[in-house]
Amino acid sequence: MKVLVLTGPESSGKSWLSGELQAHFGGVLVGEYVRRFIEENPRDTCLADIPTIARGQLQWEDEARALLPQLLILDTHLLSNILWSRTLFGDCPGWIEQVLLARRYDLHLLLSPDNVEWTDDGQRCQPELKERQVFFNDIRAWLEQHGKPVKVLCGNWAERRAQAFDAVAKLIGPSP
Repeated sequence: MKVLVLTGPESSGKSWLSGELQAHFGGVLVGEYVRRFIEENPRDTCLADIPTIARGQLQWEDEARALLPQLLILDTHLLSNILWSRTLFGDCPGWIEQVLLARRYDLHLLLSPDNVEWTDDGQRCQPELKERQVFFNDIRAWLEQHGKPVKVLCGNWAERRAQAFDAVAKLIGPSP
C-alpha cells in the first residue's frame, strides 16, 4: 500500500485533486474529518475541539488503511490539525504531533496557494494570499524538518493535475 497525502493551505485544490487522483488511479480516498465536525457543530471551533477532530481524522484514516488498498489518498492528515490549532489558538495538544510522526506516509503533495483563486465555502478563513503563503511555508518547513517525502505542486489547475498524476504514477509504479 502506498499512502499519499495532499496538503497545503485552504483553497489550493486538495479536495478537487484528491478526487481527480482517485478517479484516475483508483484506491481509497479519505476526506477531511474537520468538515464533517464543523457541519455537525455549527459554532466556533475551539482548542478543546482539536483532540476530537484529530481522533476523527485518525479513525477515518485507520479504517481506510485496514482495507489495504494499493493506493490510499488522504485529502489531509494530522499536520493540518496541528497547524490550524496553532494558527487559530496558539497551541496544540502534543500527542497529535507524536502520533503523526509515528505513521508512515509515502508522499506528500504540497499545493502552493499562488496561481489559484481563493473560494469562500463558508468554512475557510484565509482569503489573503499572504496568510495562505505563511501556512504553506509552515507546512513545508515541518515536512522538511522531519525528512518527509514531499513534492510541491504549483501553477494553474491543469498544471497541478499533471504534476500530481506524474508524481503518483512514479509512486505506485507500473501496473502488474
